[in-house]
Amino acid sequence: MNFSSPEFFLLLPAFALAGWFWRGLRLHSPLRALMLLLAVTALAGPSIRRQKNSLDLHVLLDRSDSTEDLVDGNLPEWRRLLESSKPGRDDTLRFVNYGAEVAELGSDGSSFTGSRKLTRSGLALSTIAAQAASDRPARVLLFTDGFSTEPLQEAANQLEARGIPVDFRLIRDESQRDFRISRFTFPERVQIGEPFLITVLVRGSEDGTIPLVMHRNGRTLMETEVTVKDGTGSVEFTDRIVAAGSYEYQAEIRPENDAHPGNNRNSRWIEVAGGPGLLLITRYQNDPAAKAFESQDFEVRTVSDPSQLHPGMLSGARAVVFNNVPAHEIPQDFIKALDFFVREQGGGLMMAGGERSFGSGGYFQSPIDPLLPVSMELKSEHRKLAVALAIVMDRSGSMSVGVAGGKTKMDLANAGAANAVDLLGPMDQVTVFAVDSEPVKVVPLTRIENRKNDINGRIRKVQSAGGGIFVYTGLKAAWEELRKSKAGTRHVILFSDAQDSEEPGHYEKLVKEMSDGSCTISVIGLGTDRDVDADFLKDIAKRGNGRIFFSDRPMDIPTIFAQETVTIARSAFLKDPVVTKATGRWAEISPKPIDWPAELDGYNLSYAREDSTVSLLSSDEYLAPLVAHARRGLGRSAAVSFPLGGDHSQRVREWDGYGDFLQTLGRFLLGEDTPPGIALRHRLDGTRLTLDLLYDPELWSDKLAANPPKVRLKDDTTGIMSDPSWRRLAPGHFSLSRDLEEGSIVRGAVQVGSHALPFGPVTVGSSVEWSFDSERIAELRTISAQTGGRELLDLKTAWLRPPYVVETALTLPLAIALLVLLPLDALLTRTGWKMPRISHHTKPKEAVRKPRAAKTPFVPETKQVIAAEEKPSPAAPREHTPSERSSRFQRAKDRK
Repeated sequence: MNFSSPEFFLLLPAFALAGWFWRGLRLHSPLRALMLLLAVTALAGPSIRRQKNSLDLHVLLDRSDSTEDLVDGNLPEWRRLLESSKPGRDDTLRFVNYGAEVAELGSDGSSFTGSRKLTRSGLALSTIAAQAASDRPARVLLFTDGFSTEPLQEAANQLEARGIPVDFRLIRDESQRDFRISRFTFPERVQIGEPFLITVLVRGSEDGTIPLVMHRNGRTLMETEVTVKDGTGSVEFTDRIVAAGSYEYQAEIRPENDAHPGNNRNSRWIEVAGGPGLLLITRYQNDPAAKAFESQDFEVRTVSDPSQLHPGMLSGARAVVFNNVPAHEIPQDFIKALDFFVREQGGGLMMAGGERSFGSGGYFQSPIDPLLPVSMELKSEHRKLAVALAIVMDRSGSMSVGVAGGKTKMDLANAGAANAVDLLGPMDQVTVFAVDSEPVKVVPLTRIENRKNDINGRIRKVQSAGGGIFVYTGLKAAWEELRKSKAGTRHVILFSDAQDSEEPGHYEKLVKEMSDGSCTISVIGLGTDRDVDADFLKDIAKRGNGRIFFSDRPMDIPTIFAQETVTIARSAFLKDPVVTKATGRWAEISPKPIDWPAELDGYNLSYAREDSTVSLLSSDEYLAPLVAHARRGLGRSAAVSFPLGGDHSQRVREWDGYGDFLQTLGRFLLGEDTPPGIALRHRLDGTRLTLDLLYDPELWSDKLAANPPKVRLKDDTTGIMSDPSWRRLAPGHFSLSRDLEEGSIVRGAVQVGSHALPFGPVTVGSSVEWSFDSERIAELRTISAQTGGRELLDLKTAWLRPPYVVETALTLPLAIALLVLLPLDALLTRTGWKMPRISHHTKPKEAVRKPRAAKTPFVPETKQVIAAEEKPSPAAPREHTPSERSSRFQRAKDRK
């Protein structure tokens, strides 16, 4: 009996009535005896159980890429068979489509319009478990090829708890010629230099020899062949990696006339763990900073070719140092990964000075900018030279293509040019051209002064015309305008589509003429460095002594314009010697005093942020920060504004404290070691990522109870971050699961107090939908048997009723009956109507014997006379007092 249910409150009058019965002892009333019987019965919680003769049949249709045609072709026949075999009017038939998402089939039989990249059978089954009516029997019929891209066990447990069987029918077409990479396995994590085994399992519909190519981080590792016999073939080989980080392996088979080329590739990442890792990015040969870090037994990985950087290199690294490398040489995906690396994964970041660093290197408004403890934008009052800037914008037909937010590529290019104008000072000059087959002078060479609003208004009105961009024509028009300027710096920003840059003309001669006239050229290419016209644009930037940027994300265009403008107009590397001034704040990094160099050869002019700590200042008019540090989330950042190598670094390299300074700064960047007794494990099953946080309860239970662990995930492909919740499975074990999108690359970190446990990157291969792993079919058969289902070959048997008993509680009807009888009893009592009493002592009249008369004792006559004389004469009956009546009533009751 649920004591919080409405039935319980309805029975409260029955409880009061039972107490009244007991007090009044009137159970001989049949009505009240009946009421008492109903109350006792209701308290027992009676119910009626019966089999329900109806069924809701939920038909799930696998609409993923691998089964789309098979479902579309057979659906009308399946629907006809199921409708014709429906046994009763109370039975219902429901069709549900699913792929990477779930959507109910329209009444008109319309096709599935959702994403088909994945087969999320687990999600579809869980949806049915949540939506099925609780008061009706249900059954699931699954039409699929059986190759789910996610585990099914959790959904099976939900359906089993609901008593819903899962039937299935496999619809894969085995008649097509198809070879596929069924399995691609190797360890998820190894140590530096540790050999590991890589296995590639290939399955095919026929025997043969198939070419196999293996790549690592985009470079070909090996080419071989795999022999498929009896439908299966495999290749095994070993590899070892001598540097820490994460590495992507990709296996690719190249069969001829293959039915499903989408399952011919597979990719996975491996993490190579090492000691405390420091990633040094430098252009210096024999960088002295590397030697200083290595002398402290740091595990230093030096990268001298920045174009080879990728986010996987951050795995195993605990700090990243940029040593005078310009931003345009760093891949954008690596730069964007640094914010999560520092703030969430607890990494360290340092930038050292030089002519290609800080604002001079194009880092203004980059993802690195807010991480540093200094601001890079040069204040207007500190600028010494005016700039004449020419912007040449592509307005060809390709610029009319729409992008996110209802904008076009042209809109974003206009916004980028406007950003550039906003960053110029009153003394600067600007001219703007929009080019397709002819240049259109949008803004003639104009001094900025107070005209920014008017200039930007003209720029934002530029619209796409048609055809391609004639690059030579645009550059020639820009140079003719810049020739008129006497500014100390003359610069051209060329924005062009890397797929459609036409009419190079004699650009070599034109660019040389511009370079001889002290004019530089930078290029922003919309696309990638592999596009058809990319090499042409690279050559222009190289000959023009400028920078080259490529981005296939139009939303990045305004930021790139701003970075380039700051580089040429609002940044400064001061080459004159400067005297230093200590602040005494170095003690926040190390208690050991440091003897700073008295003078430096040059530095990047910047400004300390409010939350930074400055240890060393310049003593010139700027009082600029030379050494500063700050906390960023769980991580740390530092800025050393003077060069550590190359030009303008002689004085600092001769400094006796050079090694100790970098070693101490390196320890600060690396942070504290992970405390003992806690570890993180991750694994990927299809598209489902599972994290397990394991800890020693004796060491960590109290800490985690006061400050529960937090997890943060970031998808590098979309930039979306999420905070999934943990489940506590047992003492010492937290776990969570998260479904990932196909092709996604995910990094994450678990925050435990002030420490971070990083992991990743983890990737879901682009061919997961086509992997056709036979273990998935075995799992489908297992969960079908677990729920009481079967493989359905004859659709006419789909309407089999599962054991489903409906239980109807009688407590409420009994309580209502009591409420009806209670006022009836009260009415009968008030009106005086009496029901026949039930007596258990009544006997037949003839059976009752009369009592024998008592004998009169003998009394002498004289005594009788005297007694008669003394006997008082009869008088009228006297009325008894209340106390006497009460005493008499009590004596009568006692006699009974």
